[in-house]
Amino acid sequence: MADRVTVIGWDGSPPGPAASAALAAATLVAGAPRHLALPGVPPGAERVQLGSVARAARRINAHRGTAVVLADGDPGFFGVVRELRDPEHGLEVEVVPAVSAIAAGFARAGMPWDDARVVVANRRTLRRAVNVCRAHPKVGVLTSPGAGPAEIALLLGDVPRTFVICEAIGTDREQVSVLTSDKVSQHRWTDPNIVIVVGAGSGQVTGSGWLAGAELAETARPRGWGLPAWSYGALVEQTPAERYEGPRADSRPPAEPPPALAAGGVGGSRRLRAVQLSVLGPRPGDLLWDVGSGDGSAALEAAALGSAVIAVDRTPAACLRVTDAARRLGLQLQVVQGVAPQVLADLPEPDVIRVGAGGTRVLTACADRRPQRIVTHAVTRDEAESAGRILSGMGYRVECTLLQSVELDPHDWSENSRTVAFLLSGGRV
Repeated sequence: MADRVTVIGWDGSPPGPAASAALAAATLVAGAPRHLALPGVPPGAERVQLGSVARAARRINAHRGTAVVLADGDPGFFGVVRELRDPEHGLEVEVVPAVSAIAAGFARAGMPWDDARVVVANRRTLRRAVNVCRAHPKVGVLTSPGAGPAEIALLLGDVPRTFVICEAIGTDREQVSVLTSDKVSQHRWTDPNIVIVVGAGSGQVTGSGWLAGAELAETARPRGWGLPAWSYGALVEQTPAERYEGPRADSRPPAEPPPALAAGGVGGSRRLRAVQLSVLGPRPGDLLWDVGSGDGSAALEAAALGSAVIAVDRTPAACLRVTDAARRLGLQLQVVQGVAPQVLADLPEPDVIRVGAGGTRVLTACADRRPQRIVTHAVTRDEAESAGRILSGMGYRVECTLLQSVELDPHDWSENSRTVAFLLSGGRV
């Protein structure tokens, strides 16, 4: 094993005394070709290209002398330090950091970034990184070849965002460009680059935060989930057709809802919604479809949990309510108005789906997109059995639970309302 291993960050500026001393004493230097060409690298040192960190770590372990690893920016922030310290390699390292590329990019843009999410986009993580850009108003993206600004913009589709693209940051070829997302794919971008993706509403909330990566608007949102719809200001008077959300053999609602549903529909039950969200488990990097979103409470709560959300409803008034509530709460979600299943064809691939309305045709179309989890509900046992057969027939492991909730008035403990529904969930086998 090398006698000493120092990881030095490089941001384009001259190295400080500690970095210069470590580099001058190095008998092995590992880094990208641009790092190995730096003037401070000793001419007699062994040079190892850092294409594979694991391979470089093995070479350092076999080396007798002093090793230096050169990396961009802060090597402890999504950098090589984690892998070098992996127990498999057993390397103890000293770190001399520089300014991270993300910090430099936000500085070039003149923006604070304590409230930004930071993600790594590569061929494996690109879709999840884009979902974070859908879900949050300010995201710093560390890109890679094949997962750069153009690919991010194309996957965002119709979601409007502003891109701040910093190319070759810290070099004499550095360039900073600001474009709307629909223009990004029309350009070729120089690697390496970092991208800042900014959504509507970013910067509108003033004040100081306390938790890195947390949006300032989060403190203004209701705590918890499964809350009454009025907590989000989303629910106003609904038509009977909007209130009824139970699955049916066809996609048409009844002319009038059953009496038991007149207070907002089984699908609008906040207790049912809370269980549905617990089953789906939406999280950062996921994309949730809420098909038949109704009052929008499920979509809003999933977005507050950090998931990207597409709320789909056939009623323009319902879509407008969800859009207005999301804007007031500082939530980023996409609202699509149209009739399912036809409107679902062009939507990006979901991780989890809540089917709040639409019947068996919609449930079949949603399951056909192979989400990891899918939930729906039924009012009668026959409808539950029909939905269960669809999900199991498409390869899902099905669970069905009969849920009953009774809301009581704590003044006299009389019954205010009662909701009975079959909750069906499918997990991909």
